[in-house]
Order: sequence, then C-alpha cells, then structure tokens
Amino acid sequence: MSVLVLPGQAQNKKINVLVFSKTAGFRHNSIENGIKMITNLASKRNWAVTATEDPSVFAPSTLKKFEVLVFLNPTGDVLNEAQQKAFEDFMNSGKGFVGIHAATDCEYEWPFYGKITGAYFRTHPKAQTATVVFENTSHPGMKAFRGMKEYRTFDEWYSFKENPQARVHVLARLDENSLDEETRKDDTWKMGDHPLIWYQEINQSRSFYTVFGHTPEAFDDPKISEHIADAIDWCARRL
Repeated sequence: MSVLVLPGQAQNKKINVLVFSKTAGFRHNSIENGIKMITNLASKRNWAVTATEDPSVFAPSTLKKFEVLVFLNPTGDVLNEAQQKAFEDFMNSGKGFVGIHAATDCEYEWPFYGKITGAYFRTHPKAQTATVVFENTSHPGMKAFRGMKEYRTFDEWYSFKENPQARVHVLARLDENSLDEETRKDDTWKMGDHPLIWYQEINQSRSFYTVFGHTPEAFDDPKISEHIADAIDWCARRL
C-alpha cells in the first residue's frame, strides 16, 4: 500500500483524512496534483493525510482511524463487497465523505455509494472554460466564493444520469449558455437545471461533492484549493 502521512500543527483536534484514488476506468492525470494539494494543506489544516490506491484499506479496523474519506477521481468498480460493507459502516457511524470530480464515475452498481455521492456521471462536453453560478455561498464549503455570484474557470463539466436536485442541497450550477457555440449546438450533455456542487447530511454522516478537478491546474487554483479544504473540514465537523 502506498501511504503518505503528514501530521498537522496543533490548532484544533487533528483529523485523519484518507484520500483514495484507485482507477479501474479512465485515469485523470490530475490525481497526483490533487494529492499534492491535499497533503500540502495538512499542516495548515491540522490533518494527518493518508493517500492510497490500495482498496484493502477499506477494512473496519483501518477505517475507524479516519474521520473523512476523500474520493479523488476514482473510476469504475474499485471495491469488493466486503470493502463496500466497511465503507457503509463507516458512513453509518457518522463520518464524512468528499467526492472530487470523477467520484461520480465510480461504483455504478452500488446503490449506497450513489446515495452518498448524490449522482452518477452520464457524459460531458469537451473540457473548456465556462461559468459556474453559485446558489449558496453561506455553506462552509463555499467560503472561498463568498461575495461572488459566479466563477469562470476551465474544467470538464459533468452531466449526470439523474438530476440530484430532489435529494441534495445544491450549492452551484453550470450556466450551460456560457459554453462555446459549437458545444451549445449539441444537446446530448445538457441538463437544463445543471447542478455541479452539492452537500448532504444523511443521518449522522456528511457528504460533499464538487465537480472541480479534471485538470492538474484545477488543484493549483487557490479558490478551488480552499473550497476543497473547507469541504473536508466541514465533513469532519470542524466547520
């Protein structure tokens, strides 16, 4: 198992964060930069970070050490039934989950996972600069964008098999008209109402999903970095 642990500085109670990025389908070349971003934040945020692609970490005796799971661009079928059960028990115990970008392109045959992420990936237009419209920046995970109505950046804008609006609390949406003219001519990716960022509180657990993270450069963006860091702290009940 490839493990990286960085202890944080004492400011609040230290939390243990597991970053999981195993891919059984498309592999994003942004994974390594995403891990770098999270581990670089560890001392500032007082995290102990473990980054791995070894699914054997999903065992009750191991998961109990963590407060938050971060699924960083995993794809495909990455956990067996026993590992899925350990994940379910972890979440049902009141812990936290942060899904980044391709976390919704993962474990399509596992309904519990779909409930935690909030949606499953369907398709996307070509990656390009577009406008993200904020619905709610009062949530702690959106602090980086407070005072802003929208944000333009380059990414890969996912569409989902079902609109999660009825199940989740939507924080940001895609302005579909902000994509280039050629892309707008293609209706296959459009959702109309097009959520991109949302959160849930399910029983005692917390989950947060953000679409950002297709490119390595996304994790160099200070606002996106702060956004993800705050999402992790919120899921750990520090915010």
